[in-house]
Amino acid sequence: MGPVEFIVLAFPEEQLRVPAVEAVLGLRKTGNVRLIDGLVATKTAGGEVLAAEFDEFVELQGLLAHREATRLIGPEDVKEAADLMERGSCALLLVVEHVWAEDAAIAVRAAGGRIAGSVRIPAERLGAA
Repeated sequence: MGPVEFIVLAFPEEQLRVPAVEAVLGLRKTGNVRLIDGLVATKTAGGEVLAAEFDEFVELQGLLAHREATRLIGPEDVKEAADLMERGSCALLLVVEHVWAEDAAIAVRAAGGRIAGSVRIPAERLGAA
């Protein structure tokens, strides 16, 4: 198994921008990234933090259909991501096994996003899950 990382891709509005989603999905389709888990987090203008499953968004439906029953992104991860987000913004919370680097960062920045956080997950922690 390659490196696994928790990534928070933050965007300046409460709704996902389709070009950004397409850029991330394109990376998965090429085989450079294996999507293990994901959520969409929103931090409202009032500061409320919401988390939603991918299947609640038409453009993300079915992406995690292969996922095992074990979820890797939990409430503490959503809280950590929210601390990185501005009010009135949203983020894709992803756990990926990846072989990507520069191309993904360029695509996210071109879509107005930023790589807001990244945490390496040791293989032994995944084995315990």
